[in-house]
Amino acid sequence: MHKPPVLGRQRRTNPVVWCFAIVCSLIATTVIIAGIVVFSGYLVIRPKMPLLAIRASRLDRVLYNQAGVLTVKLTIVIRAENHNQKAHASFYDTKLLLGYHGVNIAQLVANPFDVGKNETIELNYVIESSPIPLPPEEQYMTQQSLSKSKMMLFFVKGSSRTKWRVGPLGSVKFMLHMNCELKLPTNGTVVYSHCSTKSH
Repeated sequence: MHKPPVLGRQRRTNPVVWCFAIVCSLIATTVIIAGIVVFSGYLVIRPKMPLLAIRASRLDRVLYNQAGVLTVKLTIVIRAENHNQKAHASFYDTKLLLGYHGVNIAQLVANPFDVGKNETIELNYVIESSPIPLPPEEQYMTQQSLSKSKMMLFFVKGSSRTKWRVGPLGSVKFMLHMNCELKLPTNGTVVYSHCSTKSH
């Protein structure tokens, strides 16, 4: 006769394993809920990147002599824009460089400032350069600009940092980079630009 099979004791799951499983479940649930809250907040607030944009510029005066020395006066209006309807934005470490071809003319800086919800602030710069001895290549370009095209090419490069609070998403920080060319008439006509910063 065959002996009936003997059943061994059933192994019980270790309580430590149960505790670990419960903790993992709680963490997963928390992460899912947090993700839903963040996504919902994004849909409600729809955050937009604050930016700096050159609104207008003008070459007020240009003096150039036979020795190849250039002196200029410019007016540049830079606008800080915050298109977020539910969050104000802060700008700081704003450092821009104004130049003419390969020659640096002046630094455009600004103290930290805030821009309210869905508002803009204009930064007005009036730059009068000291006499600038131009290298031979820039001398030739300047002579051509003054005698033929009646347009002078300047550039504005640099960066600024921005920070704004996006509801439940917390504070968001970005670096803004500007690299703009300004083709300005020598007769003092105002040029309205659409060049703005890019975020990184």
